[in-house]
Parts: sequence; structure tokens; C-alpha cells
Amino acid sequence: MLDIPVLAPPREVDLAGLAGMLAQSLPTGSGVVVCWDDERLGAGSSEVEGAAEALRTRARDLMSGKRAHADADGALIDESWTEGEARIAIAARLPEPLTPGSREAWRALARRLVSATIASAQAEARIDSLRKSERLQQALYEIADLAGSGLEMEEMLKRIHGVVGGLMSAANFYIVLYDDVRRTVRFLYFADRLDPWIAQPAIETPVGTMPNSLTVALLRHGQPLRGPSELIRDHLAVELDSAHGPDAADWLGVPMRREGRVSGAIVVQSYEQPDCYTDEDRALLEFVAQHILTALDRKHAQAELERRVVARTRELQQANEVLQAEIIERQRAERLQRALFRISELSFTAGSVEGFYGDLHAVVGELLYARNFYIAMVSGDGSHIEFPYSVDERDIARKPRRMIRGLSEYVINSGRALLADRVVIARLEAAGELQHHGTLAHCWLGVPLLRDGMAVGVIAVQSYSPHIAFTVQDQKLLTFVAHHIGGALARKRSQDHLKAAHAELEDRVDARTRELEETNRELRAQVSERMRAEQRLIDQARHDHLTGLPNRIHLLDRLDAAIAETRAQKRGPFAVLFLDLDRFKLVNDSAGHAAGDEMLIEAGRRIARMLREGDVVARLGGDEFAVLLGEAGDDATAQAVSARILAELGKPMWIAGRELFPSASVGIAMWQPRYHHGEDLLRDADAAMYRAKASGRDRSELFDEEMRAEATRLLDLEADLRRAILADDFEPWFQPIVDLATGQVVGHEALLRWNHELRGPLPPGEFIGVGEDSGLIEQVDWLVYRRAFEWMARHREGYVSINVSPRHFRSDNFAERLLQMLADAGAEPARLRIEITEVALLDDAPRALRMLKTLRSRGIFALLDDFGTGFSALSYLHRFPIHALKIDQSFVAGLGDDLHPESLALVRAILALAGTLGIDSVGEGVETEAQAAILRQLGCTMGQGFLFGRPMPAPAAERRGAA
Repeated sequence: MLDIPVLAPPREVDLAGLAGMLAQSLPTGSGVVVCWDDERLGAGSSEVEGAAEALRTRARDLMSGKRAHADADGALIDESWTEGEARIAIAARLPEPLTPGSREAWRALARRLVSATIASAQAEARIDSLRKSERLQQALYEIADLAGSGLEMEEMLKRIHGVVGGLMSAANFYIVLYDDVRRTVRFLYFADRLDPWIAQPAIETPVGTMPNSLTVALLRHGQPLRGPSELIRDHLAVELDSAHGPDAADWLGVPMRREGRVSGAIVVQSYEQPDCYTDEDRALLEFVAQHILTALDRKHAQAELERRVVARTRELQQANEVLQAEIIERQRAERLQRALFRISELSFTAGSVEGFYGDLHAVVGELLYARNFYIAMVSGDGSHIEFPYSVDERDIARKPRRMIRGLSEYVINSGRALLADRVVIARLEAAGELQHHGTLAHCWLGVPLLRDGMAVGVIAVQSYSPHIAFTVQDQKLLTFVAHHIGGALARKRSQDHLKAAHAELEDRVDARTRELEETNRELRAQVSERMRAEQRLIDQARHDHLTGLPNRIHLLDRLDAAIAETRAQKRGPFAVLFLDLDRFKLVNDSAGHAAGDEMLIEAGRRIARMLREGDVVARLGGDEFAVLLGEAGDDATAQAVSARILAELGKPMWIAGRELFPSASVGIAMWQPRYHHGEDLLRDADAAMYRAKASGRDRSELFDEEMRAEATRLLDLEADLRRAILADDFEPWFQPIVDLATGQVVGHEALLRWNHELRGPLPPGEFIGVGEDSGLIEQVDWLVYRRAFEWMARHREGYVSINVSPRHFRSDNFAERLLQMLADAGAEPARLRIEITEVALLDDAPRALRMLKTLRSRGIFALLDDFGTGFSALSYLHRFPIHALKIDQSFVAGLGDDLHPESLALVRAILALAGTLGIDSVGEGVETEAQAAILRQLGCTMGQGFLFGRPMPAPAAERRGAA
């Protein structure tokens, strides 16, 4: 086995100060050497600085048991003894002799001190060994449990990876199985931070196709290998091949053996840390590898057992089906005998004709396939055929028709039964004897119904499945049934005529009486129902249908009345509370709308319990409630009521089997003389509620003049924004994007600016919030896009990137409209980039993917803006066609700053991810040469920021581009 040495931390580090401690008890200048050899601690020594070589030699001689020369002048003290499994020796040289008593006292002190220290180190080594054994035992238990679990193989191997990672560095880990007979390998599991290769466990790869694989070399070598990949390859004469991944700084692989033959291997490796693995790790991985092989064998055996159980179950089911078929055949014979007796009885005991037909259908269905069954009768004048009974899965309703050349008419005219499949039907049609009507059956059987020897009808069954066909035996059986139907029909017809004549007169008298009574009841019911309907309409118009609470209309009426009474000094001041449940959408999304409705009902009850007589609670819609406090003399009273409501709402409630802890944000508007309408009070309370929600939720805020001024400012800003859209006061400012390696400008980002008539150019931060809330930002974007595309048509160097908000991705025609605007401006689509955020991708992933693919097909690439500040999930980077990542300026600002070392790690990780995915990267907010240098060193391809140029209007940007 090749074993490249790794320097482990010396065990004598804890004992290194022994000689120094002993020297402190001797005269200054004394030399001391201590040696020991222990099974757990190994061999080691401790000496004071400047100790003579002769003193070290004397201590070693004492350790080996050699007899030391006697001390002539008494300035040399030595001692050796055995302490348990440890052999210990001390040699000390003094600048001047000690008295015999002092020498013996020092020997005793030295023995006690050294023995105690050695014992402590031994105990510490035992504890460390126990800890490692405990971790190993726990790992083996987990591997055994995983082997017996019901987990899929992929999930089991992923968890085994986690177990090995708890024992040693295993971020880069894989398991390979080897078939030495077929000379193939299968990579069951592969996890590597740098190598993007994906294992396919079901695929066997011949080892002959992998001549430069270090893994194949390990399987052939048959012994553990440890050390840098480069040295191992040199030792095994394996050439470097980039197709098998990059070289590791430290590589550890151990074979797995089954009955003495190599059946696979487990490999861990580290790309950054040399000497990462030790001999102890190698031995540990060998031990664990065999248990992993056992777990894999158990998993395969379990799968094989399940396969055999399924096969045996299938055999038993087939045998059972044969037995069941025999039983069914015997039961069918018994049913046939019983059915013949029942058919005979029905002709004498049947009730109505319709009931007789239904009973007859049921009896026939017990004897043969009769899912599609009908009875056809010739009308009295012989010109039509009628269907008094029909049950059919294809032709649901059979209407009377004129006598034509159908199958039923063929049987009636011929007076003989007909058993026909599609071939027979086609032959009869070709001969002109019949013309088929309705859905064509695969097999049709009809027999005539006879009265006085003449055919007056047909009883027929049919099958629409090619697997179901009727036989001659079925024809005989149905013919027997038809003979009994003829007599029964004649008898039933006579009885029905007699009953009808007696019942007709009674029915006419009863009908007239009922008509008069019903007319009277209807008149009374109509009057009562109209009164109830009017009351319901009034109540529904003023109450919420879900909670039963008053609605907005009701509340506004009460507010207007309260305002009028307060102005007339008929009542004291009052207040309005506006409540909005916090995170209510999360309840709807997670537990469903039914659970959300239940929560709203309970919230309404709790609010109502906290109010006094004369107060009103109303549901305004969604998760919004409002409360009219009839008597609220001051702010403190309103805030106290609000606090009680919040406390009551905050109590846990059980909704859809879950314990929820709801909360709300409350806005309070106190009565002021300036209020003339209830809508004004609700509006200000709503504004205060949004202040409470922005301040952290589960709290209340009182509307004040500052909020009023802010609301007024936002309204004015929205009005200015609308006028600016009509006046086309928006334009793009262009900021260069440069190649960090060459400093050359490769493109520009078009940044939105509003040429405000009073305040001059405004950046998006000044008005983007109002634009988003009002929905006007989309119109602003299209105005800026048009100007940016016109600039592209004039400035034909580099690309231009535009910012696209998530709102645009909700529009189905965004891509088509963008491409049309490019064509109208005469700009090349391949020079356009769109900058999107992670929210745009995750809001409606399928729609976003279709839109990006459409744009990509026309050469328009997508850049992911502000990367790292959102979800930053790796899944969407694989799913979506992202061309480049734009590293957020908050990370770039921390580069080169000792106060923000995490920024360097984050940027390095982002660039490593971009490099792995093969996409470009742009560092935003670059303001110093130091930041640019670090980005270049980390592999960032492009940069953008004040260091390279500030945003400028189109003419200035053109001059800069020309320069």
C-alpha cells in the first residue's frame, strides 16, 4: 500500500512542560530530561532548553534498561521506573551537588509529578478513544437502520453520506460497485463540489473505457490508497485525464470486499486541504466501508425478496382465478334453473307493465349479458315501432320511429330470431335486406314477440365490446323468454284498461279539488315569501354573508349618523378602529380557504365579545374589520379597547386541526370636526393600520397629522406621475458595463429617470413605490424602453440592458410587445439584455420560463439582478436560461473591508456557482480600484459602478461611448 506520510499533532504536546516544571524545583541552570514510552501515549520526551546531549543519552539508556555510570560528584540525579503500562526515566544535571536528603526528596517529588501527569494524559487518551468508538458505533447503528428501512436506494445512500460526513471530511464522496467477472463498474452515489458529473446508478460502464480513472486503478490495486491524487497517479502509472474530474489535494479510497474479492470502493477527497486524512481515517473508512457493503447487500436482498413475493402472489392469484371461474360456472347453472321458474311466475304475478319489463330485464341479466337491453313493439296502425323499455349505454333514449329496414324491423317482418355480428350485419346491408340505425354493436341478438302467431315486437340484447359475443344457447334462452312475454302483455293490457276506467272519474274529482286548494295555498305563500324575500334582501345588503356581521354599507350609515349626532352635540366624541389580520394569506395558502373562512368567523366573534353596548363591529371584506366605538372620550380609551381586542385575538385557536395564534394590526382614527363623511374616518383609520403593519404588526397606531401629510404627499406624487406619463417626461440614463480584464465598455444599463418639472431628474427610489402601488410603473417602463431602443439604433456598439419588473411577467403578450417595439425602433434583438429579479422567476415559474425561452430564441439574454439578496435557490438557475448573474452592490461594497469579511466569502461562492453553471457574472456598485482588483482575482468577468462611469443621459452617453 502506498502511504504518503501525514504529520499528526504530537501527543506529547500536553506533556512538553514536564521537564520545565521539574527544573523549577532545582537550582537555576539545572538541565532536566524526561522520557516515557506508553501503549496509549506512544514514546516521547520533554527537556529544558539547553539540555546537554549526554543528559539525553543517559535518559534514553535508562529507558532501554542499560546500567548508567555512577555520578562521581553528586551533581547528577537520575531515576527510572514502570508505572502501569508506561516506562518512565528522568535525568537531571545540577550546577552544584545537593545533599543526599535533598536528592531523595527531589526524586520522590519528581516521581509523583511525572506519574500524575502521565496518568492524566492516559485518561485523556482513553476518553478520546471512547468518544471515537462511540461515534463509530453510532454511525454503524445508523447504517444498519438505513439498510432495514423502507427508503429508496438514492435516499438511503444520501443519508449514509451524511453518516460518513460525521466521522471525517466527506463533502466530496462517492460509492462505486465493481463486477470483476463482467469487468464493469456502477457509480451508485456521487457527490462532489467541483465535479459537475452526475452518477447514473443503473448504467454499467466497462472498465476498459476508463483507462485513466483513479477509481478503476484503486479497484485493480485492491488496497487502500491515501494522499494527493497526483502522487497516487504517479505511483499507479495513471495518466491525468480531465474527464475524470480535477485532482484532489488529499484523496482517500478504500476497497469493499465480498468473500475476499473486491466488489467496490468508497472514496472521499478534499480539494483545498492537503493532509486532510490520517491513518486513523483510513482504518475507520475501511471498517465503515464493509458495513456499507453489508447495508447495500441487505437492501438488494430486500428488493429481491419483495420481487419474489410479488411473483408468488401473482401465481396464487392466477390459481385463485381458475378456482373462481369454476365456482362462477356452477353458480351460473344454478341461476339458470332458478331464472326459468321466475320467468314462469312473472307471467302470472307481475304488477304494472313497466314493472314487468324491469323484472324481466333483471332476470335476463342473470342469465346472459344484458347491459344493453330493449323491447320494441309495433304501433296499433302498424306504421311505427315504439320502445316501451330500453336500457343502453350508448343510445340513452330510443324514440318511436316509422317502420324502416332496421334490425328490429327485420326480425318482425321475418318472424325469426336473428343473431348477428358486424360481419353478418354488413352482409345483410350489402344485400339490401336491412339498414342499420343507432350505434353499431359488435354483436346483436333479437327474438320476435308473438301475439296470436304474429310478430308484434322484438326483445333484443347487444354488446359494444369485441370481447363479448352471444351464442346459439343465448338465442334459445331469449326465445323462451319471448314466448312468456306475449301472453303476459295481453293480460296486462286488459287489466290496465279496466283499472283506468274506474280511476279516471275519481282522479278528475280529486284533481279539481286539489287545484282549488293549491291555488289558495300558493296565493298565501306568495304573499309571505315576498315579505320574507324583501326582509332577506335588506338584511343581506347590510350584513356580511360569511360572519353575519354588519358590512361596509351598514357601518358607513352608522358612521354618518354618529357624525351628525356629534355635530349636533347629541353625543360625545367617538373613534373608528380599522383591523387587518396579519399573515392571513398564509392561512389560506397553507390550510385552504375553508380554514380561512373559519378563522374570519372566529375573529369576528372575538372582536364582538370585547365591545360594549352601542359599539359596532363590521367586516369590510377579506380579512379587514372595522369597529365604531360609540363612546371614546380620548385617545387612551380607544387604545385601551384596541389593546383588549389584540389580546383576545392573540389567544390560540384551533383551525383545520392546527393550533394558530392570530394577530392583527389596528389603525385608530378619532373624531375630529373636519370629518363630514364616514368614508373619511375609515380612510384615515386604514392609513394608521398600514403604519401599524409597517411598524411590526400585532399593534395599534393612532392617525395623526404626520400621516395625513404623508397621504397628501403620496396623492400629489401620484397625480404628478400621471401627468408625467401623459407628457412623456421619462428617459433612460445609461451607465457603462466594462470587461474587468481589458477595461473595455461592453454594454450599458438603461436606468430610469423622471424629469420632474420642479425637482429635476429623479431616480426610481423617489417614486417607484407609488408607481408599483398604483400600477403606473408598467406604462413608465414602456416609455423608457422605447427611448432606450431608439438609442440602441443610433449607438451600435455593445449591448443595452433594461430592468423588467415582475408585473411584466404576468402579461401573456410581454415578449411579443417587446420584440415589436424593437422592430419598430430598428434595433437588433441580439444586443438587448433584460434584467430580472428572482421574484419574477418564482412568481409564476411556467409562464416565466416560456417567456424567457421566447426571448432567448430571438437572441435576447436574461441577467439575474441583485443576485444573493433573495431566495437564491439553485433549482431555478438550472431550470431557467440565465445568461449572467449581477452580484448585488451590497456584497461588492464589503470587498477589501476588514469589517465585512463575509462579503468576500459570499462573492467567491457566487462566482464559483456562476463558473460551475457556465454563466457570466457582473459586479455591481464597483467604486474603487481595490474592489475591481478583487473581482478580477475572483474570476468576475464584468463590472459596473461609479469607478467606470456614472449614469448619463443619452447624448452624454453617446459622447462617452465615442470617446
